[in-house]
Amino acid sequence: MPDVAANPGSSWLIVGGCLSVLAALLHIACIFGGPDWYRFFGAGEGMARAAARGDLRPTLITLVITSVLLLWGAYAFSGAGVLPRLPLLRTGLVVITAIYLLRATLFIPLHLWRPQHSDAFAIWSSLIVLAYGTAYGVGTLRAWRDLAP
Repeated sequence: MPDVAANPGSSWLIVGGCLSVLAALLHIACIFGGPDWYRFFGAGEGMARAAARGDLRPTLITLVITSVLLLWGAYAFSGAGVLPRLPLLRTGLVVITAIYLLRATLFIPLHLWRPQHSDAFAIWSSLIVLAYGTAYGVGTLRAWRDLAP
């Protein structure tokens, strides 16, 4: 395992990984918190109602999202040298960065197209994932040489 301190992007990637794990834990909390938690975290009224009915779909969807977020955290930790090297590490970190940044910036055209859908949650969640994408992006760029196979 490489020396984490020697990787100039490790701090950024560790922050990004921790943020992804935090998001995963919040998704798990929604499962246990029930419909009110789904509403609060912006899952939508349909998901909240389905959870209230005991429908399994909200739980399954949330578990899939949680799994993806945990995988993304693992890629960040791998890039930082905290976990063993994962396959396609550079590609994975670039794709994860792009998804976070795309999610953050999609708010702007959606707001222009449908301003009635812009609420506090949409604004805050876009800013939050912008921070996630920034941590992954800066970490990936700074560690690029160390991420080579």
